[in-house]
Amino acid sequence: MGSHPPRQLLLQFAAGALQAQNLERAAELCGHQLQVDAPSLVPEWQVLLKRADALAGGGRLHEAFQLYQLVSRHQQLRAEQLEKLVECLAQGIRLRERLPACWSGGGSLLQPRDWDIFSCRKCQGFLFEPVSLPCGHTFCKKCLERDRASESHCALCKEEGSLAAGQHLRVNVILSNLLAKWFPGQVKASQLRHEGNFLYKEKKLQAALQKYNEAVSLAPNDHLLYSNRSQINSTLKSYEDALHDAETACRLQPYWSKGHLRKGQALANVGKIEESLREFLFCLALDFGNRTAKSEAQKLLLSLFSPIPGNAQEHLPDILQLLSPHSRLKGNLLNSVGSADTSHNLQRLLKVNVEQKKSFPAQEEQKMSDCGSLKKSIQMLESKKGCSEDENKHASAPESALLISEKCSLLKRKHCSEEMRSAEVPCKLMKKGAIDTKGSSAGHCVPFEFVDPSDLDCSLCMRLFYEPVTTPCGHTFCLKCLERCLDHNAKCPLCKEGLSQCLALRKYCKTVLMEELIAKYLPEELTERRKIYEEEIAELSKFADYGCILEIRNVEFFADGRSVVDSIGKRRFKVIEHSQRDGYNTADIEYIEDQKVQGENYAELLVLHDSVYDQAYMWFNSLKQPLKSRILSHFGPMPAKDPDPQASPNGPAWCWWVLAVLPLESRAQLPFLAMKSMKDRLNGIRRVLTFMSRTRSR
Repeated sequence: MGSHPPRQLLLQFAAGALQAQNLERAAELCGHQLQVDAPSLVPEWQVLLKRADALAGGGRLHEAFQLYQLVSRHQQLRAEQLEKLVECLAQGIRLRERLPACWSGGGSLLQPRDWDIFSCRKCQGFLFEPVSLPCGHTFCKKCLERDRASESHCALCKEEGSLAAGQHLRVNVILSNLLAKWFPGQVKASQLRHEGNFLYKEKKLQAALQKYNEAVSLAPNDHLLYSNRSQINSTLKSYEDALHDAETACRLQPYWSKGHLRKGQALANVGKIEESLREFLFCLALDFGNRTAKSEAQKLLLSLFSPIPGNAQEHLPDILQLLSPHSRLKGNLLNSVGSADTSHNLQRLLKVNVEQKKSFPAQEEQKMSDCGSLKKSIQMLESKKGCSEDENKHASAPESALLISEKCSLLKRKHCSEEMRSAEVPCKLMKKGAIDTKGSSAGHCVPFEFVDPSDLDCSLCMRLFYEPVTTPCGHTFCLKCLERCLDHNAKCPLCKEGLSQCLALRKYCKTVLMEELIAKYLPEELTERRKIYEEEIAELSKFADYGCILEIRNVEFFADGRSVVDSIGKRRFKVIEHSQRDGYNTADIEYIEDQKVQGENYAELLVLHDSVYDQAYMWFNSLKQPLKSRILSHFGPMPAKDPDPQASPNGPAWCWWVLAVLPLESRAQLPFLAMKSMKDRLNGIRRVLTFMSRTRSR
């Protein structure tokens, strides 16, 4: 054994280094193992495989490929042994294409700004029967029902409890109505998709295919329809149709991993192994958590590395050549693993390997007799290591080994865009040009004439939703409107379903999609609504120094939960001290009464009283009839003149009626409440009436 540590110990050290991502150290240790001549329980092919994994993980692909080829010649590989190589190739594509990592199992790399606003973030198809969770995010109802058994949190914000097992999922009423109004064809197509999925599970394949054909005719730009129909066609063994549908799904949504998975499966079914491998690798680059894509890629690489007795070896291409530029793999892996000379030599070595596979005997004992040739091959590779170190110096890290030049990137992008522009629709049910082939799904855009602001009005305040919140029963209200209602009754204002659980949480998250819709389609209305809201909040924050106690005379309730309250002012008061309790403003007050006058002052007050009353009466009668009718229906008729204007501590009722109907802001009306002199109040009313009359005469 000499000065070298035992091979088993070196292998343990190498495995530890590999697990710690110290790839250079792992490769070095494996190299030391290969130099140990002493007998060992660890076979040389296993050491060689470890070194190949370490080199692949470190970005030294051209060396790793040589070792994988040697292992395949002397030991039957298994698919799982190629996991490291597959991950390395997929990572190289991701780095070269500058693709961001997606969420686990998400299957898409679209950024929020790229999302179609009407897409479900789970199935990535058009929202159908939208359900808004307590966290504010919205998904298809069936998507939530399907995944509820395995997860109780929101797929976007990961908030626990958003999808409780016993929770009854209710469709968002407002959103459902809007989608049906704006996109009737797409809603019908989504319904057909779900019907087709049910038939597919029932093994009624032809009926399911017919449903999808109808759906595609209604929504020709829905990539999810093509992807699912590809699966149905594959099951029916209509492999060419399945491939056409998968290709269309990829053109409509180029960065959707499921589309590339479907395309890879369809290509494998028609015997295009090399192109199939490309698609599986790109799918894995988009979604590293896609186990199906990884497994399929490992199997295909195994079939290309390993000798298959009885198969025509002339159909086995060399591995580097099959990873050359193609439609979706924008780039040549050949250019990323070394110089032209190195790649040429490696291709020649792999071709020699293919020739050797043709005569490779199937007997097990032949593997043992080839140990000498294996050791010679290893020694040959080690002797060439010095020649390639300079070449590999800048390729030890995955980033530098796998990134391509900017010039090459431009050429590839041009090639890809030209392919998309020239793509034809593979569906006979559709007119040519019905699919947008610019590389992404055509976003759902609502025609301007379809957008009615009243469709997005809160049923409580009858104004545009501001900070919309959706209850578990599916109804949507302004946040402040809902809070006020739940203060008095823990039931939905519309359907009267109990919201005690929602009330107990005291946490109301805004419905994200509703906010996005309003911001996108009603920006001016939203700006005005925000201004009104801010003014109201500012007004409420300024606690008035004077007020009036109201007496409720009648309350009328309606079936939809709204009510009309008829009230009248009874007594004025001044605020001595104010505070807050349970979220409400409270105050200590003292009542206000008019100061009475006598003698000559009383006589002057009577003259002023009669004069201002007549002036107010004439002003009211001069109004146009529609305005007069609205005032009468809301405030009632003008009260009659009092014989004694000082009989009430608050003065004549007609004064307050006039102040209520005059177009004065609340801050202009407030000083009249504070006045204790009836003379001052009458003079103030006279000035306002005179101003109104002059304005009208102009």
